Amino acid sequence: MENGRRHQTGLRRFPHLLFFRKGLWILPSAHSGAILGRSETQECTYYNSSWEKERTNRSGIEPCYGDKEKRRHCFATWKNVSGTVEVVRQGCWLDDMNCYDSSECVERKESPDVFFCCCEGNMCNEKFLYAPEATPQSDPHHSTAYTTSNPFSQKPQLFSTLLYSLVPIIGLAAVVLFSFWMWRHHKLAYPAALVPTHDPGPSPPSPILGHKPLQLIEMKARGRFGCVWKAQLLNDVVAVKIFPIQDKLSWQNEYEIFSVSGMKHDNILHFMGAEKRNNNLDLELWLITAYHERGSMTDYLKANVVSWNELCHITQTAARGLAYLHEDIPGHKDGHKPSIAHRDIKSKNVLLKTNLTACIADFGLALQFEAGKSAGDTHGQVRFEMGTTRPRLHHVSCLLAAS
Repeated sequence: MENGRRHQTGLRRFPHLLFFRKGLWILPSAHSGAILGRSETQECTYYNSSWEKERTNRSGIEPCYGDKEKRRHCFATWKNVSGTVEVVRQGCWLDDMNCYDSSECVERKESPDVFFCCCEGNMCNEKFLYAPEATPQSDPHHSTAYTTSNPFSQKPQLFSTLLYSLVPIIGLAAVVLFSFWMWRHHKLAYPAALVPTHDPGPSPPSPILGHKPLQLIEMKARGRFGCVWKAQLLNDVVAVKIFPIQDKLSWQNEYEIFSVSGMKHDNILHFMGAEKRNNNLDLELWLITAYHERGSMTDYLKANVVSWNELCHITQTAARGLAYLHEDIPGHKDGHKPSIAHRDIKSKNVLLKTNLTACIADFGLALQFEAGKSAGDTHGQVRFEMGTTRPRLHHVSCLLAAS
């Protein structure tokens, strides 16, 4: 009986979901309040599938607030589970160029894991649809056939047409095969040196991360290798570190350090994924990590006075994270965890969680040691390579002494 009521409630809540046919969700027309051109979005349809966990309202109308000089939009996210639509969330969306002048909420990507659409206009996300952009195909009904009244001249004409069509194709195939044969013989006679032809980059993000909408909200910090943004990933708040293309080596090094086996630790910044955004000269390199509202130890201590117990907790957890980073662990559950030198340890690169637990961040200059070997034997340059290593050792000694 209770399941029946929930089913009826779901039908009343989402009457716009009619049926799925031939890859297209068929929905009624857009909301009557949406108009062509730019619409001022004041309120949106609200729904939260995690309302019990987050202790919020399940559904209703959400008023949209924000900067008057920027546009406001509505959005909707949903999943297709065995042909059944499960709405994840609906509500207000910040200024986004992808939503401009769109009075209907339409997802046009081909078969995403999580469907997402946004629109402009009051309550425009009340109805949403999935309409992937179809690739153009030839229509056999519109093909034109040429005939002749003389049956004896039809065969010569067909033969000449086939001859003119097949000869260039056969000639092109012969050229391709000959070129391939020459290349194979040249390669076997002169083996090429192992020179990388492209920059090694991270593997594509997981399908869940790659299809979730990631929106930058506010810049929180800027450093020599890039800037850090506070961003929203559906219901989660994350941090996005953006590197310009000229600092790709720092981005690549930090990604590789985060990908080392055994790097998941309570006192090391949690890594979520890496992405490349835009193309060519506008290429940006992103690292997505957990977000900590208190910021770095430097920023927090400038604005706050800590007690003796809090000071001990901060230094102890920071030293614990640094010690784990330096430790070589052959029998780790995720694989052999090698020793890693941070090489840029300072209070600016130590973040504080809500309970003032410290976690080590910023591995752009970090160096990974060979597994099972000491640092002095294999990487002696660590002691002398960085010009600012000596004063930073004072930070480390203070942390270890306090712990």
